[in-house]
Amino acid sequence: MTPQQTHVVVTLVLLAFIAWRLQARIRRMIARQKLSTMRPWVNVILFPLLIAVLALGSHTQPLAQASLAGGAVLGAALGVIGLRLTRFEVSAEGLYYTPSAHIGVVLSVLLVCRIAWRFLRTGFPASPVAPSGAVALTPLTLALFGTLAGYYFAYAVGLLRWAAKSRSLSPKPQTPS
Repeated sequence: MTPQQTHVVVTLVLLAFIAWRLQARIRRMIARQKLSTMRPWVNVILFPLLIAVLALGSHTQPLAQASLAGGAVLGAALGVIGLRLTRFEVSAEGLYYTPSAHIGVVLSVLLVCRIAWRFLRTGFPASPVAPSGAVALTPLTLALFGTLAGYYFAYAVGLLRWAAKSRSLSPKPQTPS
């Protein structure tokens, strides 16, 4: 197998893996979920770090940075709206929530469509058909990523706040003395 063929096979396997994970994520977004103790914290830490890395990487492009920041602010506002549309449940088994499927799914699909569009226009990364500068992130891509990151960050913060409030209000189990 030539190096080009190997590159194509590895890229296709990676794309299949990403599609599988996105399908699982979107399916999870529309179902009742038990609140994880770790997932919201991962989102609260990971997404601001990714935004900071992308902002540093685009420090020579003010429009790209502004797009990223604007997307993050818009995403945070959508996260607040998403929290208002979420159904929360406190039960004996734990804390559960059912997110409104529309906002999270639409944002994920928009970002995937944008990446797919760029991929189709520029070819495989590092391939001979890819024009120079094809791997640079555009302001539109950064705006979409910022929106998604801001949404997940704000949503995770809201989940953590709800969990803290729910745990403080729930009655403590009585231990026999």
